[in-house]
Amino acid sequence: MRTPLLASALLLAGLATASAQTASPNAGGASPAAPVPGQPATMADNLRPTFVAQTPNDRVASKLIGTSVVNGANETIGQIADIVLDENNAVKSWVIGVGGFLGLGSKYVAVDPSVLKIDRTDDKTLQARIDTTKDQLRAAPEYIYLGKEPPKGAAPASPAGDPAKKP
Repeated sequence: MRTPLLASALLLAGLATASAQTASPNAGGASPAAPVPGQPATMADNLRPTFVAQTPNDRVASKLIGTSVVNGANETIGQIADIVLDENNAVKSWVIGVGGFLGLGSKYVAVDPSVLKIDRTDDKTLQARIDTTKDQLRAAPEYIYLGKEPPKGAAPASPAGDPAKKP
């Protein structure tokens, strides 16, 4: 019994509100304006996202990470571990993992993007080349991920805040 009564009361309240909105005269005393037809909400053209399709010449980061890096003597001297972008989304450096065995004990070294050449060996395979030796990479300064290692002389992080070992 209460449900039909409540529904009727809400319906009457909604009708009263709607009629009060349409019955109010214009502020200037002129006749009411014609209703404007509704339109779907749209974004201005300068706010629309630009969608891009992949082309056969594109290099996808997920395919680059893990790619072996070889030198001029065709020796494998490391693997691409990461790609560092600057604030303009341009490649700032390539992070190469060198040394270690199966990813354990690797040292990370960041190299300038101009020294690492990436070419296609076939339609599906990418190859990274650099003109250096494994020993030169091992002797290079280690790339430290910000927030991953405590500063020199600082106490180690608590177990709850332990950073991941690999990026």
